[in-house]
Amino acid sequence: MRSTLLAVGHRDDLLAAARTLLEDKGYAHITARDLVAASGTNLASIGYHFGSKAGLLNAAIATVFEEWTDQLAELAMADPGASPVERGHVTWAAWLGSLAEKRSLLVSYVEALAQAERAPELRKQIAGLYRACREKVAALVAESLADGTPADDPRCAALATFVVAVCDGLAVQWLVDPDGVPEPDQLVAGLTTLWSASFPPDGNVSAPDA
Repeated sequence: MRSTLLAVGHRDDLLAAARTLLEDKGYAHITARDLVAASGTNLASIGYHFGSKAGLLNAAIATVFEEWTDQLAELAMADPGASPVERGHVTWAAWLGSLAEKRSLLVSYVEALAQAERAPELRKQIAGLYRACREKVAALVAESLADGTPADDPRCAALATFVVAVCDGLAVQWLVDPDGVPEPDQLVAGLTTLWSASFPPDGNVSAPDA
């Protein structure tokens, strides 16, 4: 029993240490020895729980993004009377407004993405992260529609992909040019203008050419 508790403790300690180091040093500069020193564990624990240093760092990134997704989902669904479009506005505005406090972890994530093309296991882990995120967002889309559309409907999956793409795009643009990215209220104003022009009150919307 004691060895089991220690093993679980080591896993949690490693994840906490990885998260701190991702913020302080960045993905590309963390060594296994850094992780051992920060967690108070040992090299064998990294291999036992995560397979490798990269596996540990990716698990820590996944945990962070799962937390962010849950936070945004809670905000998006806070108003039961909001429309799906309004929930999208809330989500993107909240994400944009939170980027400054998440900068270090976002940089680490971009560093991990840059290595994924040449590291199959890393690419697989990141793909799994995106898949889980899309599934969670698709479920929220289905709930927002409130018309019986199931979460596994291809339309929900497509909208989920779009929502995630907007969040990713805002983050990358903010990282390289924070002064050029709109404030959250400006983003919402722009989106409102777009939707109003695309879907006028008279309902006279032209169908796209096939």
